[in-house]
Amino acid sequence: MEQEANENHGKFIERLVRLNDEMKELFAGDLTRFSEMNRTIKEMYALQHGQDDEAFRAIDPECEVIYANFDMIIGVLRTTDGTVDEAARRAIDKFLHNIAEAVVNVAAMFGLI
Repeated sequence: MEQEANENHGKFIERLVRLNDEMKELFAGDLTRFSEMNRTIKEMYALQHGQDDEAFRAIDPECEVIYANFDMIIGVLRTTDGTVDEAARRAIDKFLHNIAEAVVNVAAMFGLI
């Protein structure tokens, strides 16, 4: 059981690092990364959500920030006609900032930083 938890922790951390890289590209203006970010977040959710594991329970509030803010990004993107105006860009940047802060907090909880 402990080995499985450690494997899931490792997989989750790999996705966390991937998410961080994807956000770096988004902050640089590459909006094509949302589909990859969506896949990564879904994988993180599948690994973390509902686990009866102390480490995953500890990071749950930060993960909820990641999941909720990404849902908000998708909501903003759905209101556009394919063109992201300045207001939408500011909202997306704010949600990305919230996700980035949560990623740092999760990394700290896992002792990565």
